[in-house]
Amino acid sequence: MTGNSYRKAGVDVDKGNKIAENIKELTSSEASGHVISGVGGFGALFQPKGEYNDPVYIAATDGVGTKLKLARLANKFDTIGIDLVAMCVNDVLAQGGQPLIFLDYLAMDSLEEDLIQDIIQGIVAGCHQSDCSLVGGETAEMPGFYQNGLFDLAGFCVGVVEKDNIVDGSSIKETDQVIGISSSGVHSNGLSLVRKTLIKEEGGQYELDETPSNLETNLGEELLKPTKIYVKPVLSLMEKFSVAGMAHITGGGLPDNLSRIVPDNLSFSLDLQKLQKMVLPVFSLIQTTGDIPDHDMWRTFNMGIGFTVVLPAEEAQQACEFLREQGEKAEIIGTVEQLSQQQGDGVQSGERVMFVNGDK
Repeated sequence: MTGNSYRKAGVDVDKGNKIAENIKELTSSEASGHVISGVGGFGALFQPKGEYNDPVYIAATDGVGTKLKLARLANKFDTIGIDLVAMCVNDVLAQGGQPLIFLDYLAMDSLEEDLIQDIIQGIVAGCHQSDCSLVGGETAEMPGFYQNGLFDLAGFCVGVVEKDNIVDGSSIKETDQVIGISSSGVHSNGLSLVRKTLIKEEGGQYELDETPSNLETNLGEELLKPTKIYVKPVLSLMEKFSVAGMAHITGGGLPDNLSRIVPDNLSFSLDLQKLQKMVLPVFSLIQTTGDIPDHDMWRTFNMGIGFTVVLPAEEAQQACEFLREQGEKAEIIGTVEQLSQQQGDGVQSGERVMFVNGDK
């Protein structure tokens, strides 16, 4: 065979079709009864049923950042698909939504079937955890664009909430309390700092197969623990309690993410003693190894709290107990207060989250 062809240019259409068929098989058992046509067509067809009187749709998109590079260094790809789903569905959840459908985008220099299979299996597992259907996506082969085995991954989720049940923080009031729900680890934020601090290949101190003294698993396993999905326990919580606000704790940590939901005249006062009890060992390792100031740690990582719920003080303790019954570690970590006169009208939103010493 002479001359040029798409395959000679680096794109194997037949391999792409084979991968698409494999994905279709993986997703067929996960689709809900709402899915009319999923993976394989030009677009997915999804028919909402009549459970909602006045439905509002919530859309979210995200990726997993440089956790992709960590997965490549460890040659372990079976959990980052869960991360991808978690980053999107937890955002939908933060406004009271039930995730409905999920799509993914995966692009690399040359299609690697085993890698793609592992990633999609993780996505399917994440969708199962959140009662969400993987209905489609894009697997792109882009020769000459992604170098050295690197690839990109993005996710897209659509959820729904009854209009009267939207949770946007507007009903948060003084004396409400903040519940912190434990994370599973670093999740999918701050990995650029983690890699440079901890991983020897990136200039850090440890090999991925080393187990630092304060960890129960080796470093690679610890850092690749998938982001926790909070959908089922938190939606159950909303059925029983008066949830006024929620925040998914991602990049920016507690200060930046809680500031998204605080009303203009209020602030969050977080009990540092209670927060410290929820800090996971991996964060202590990162801070000690990298000599990172407290401020940077709390503004970069979840520090052991992956999701927060704000609700009336009289319901907070019972809500914590309910979450614990669902298998979650949950603690009251703070209180909603009036914005002090000293702070003034010109205070920035990020400054509305204060850390205080001792119980409030």
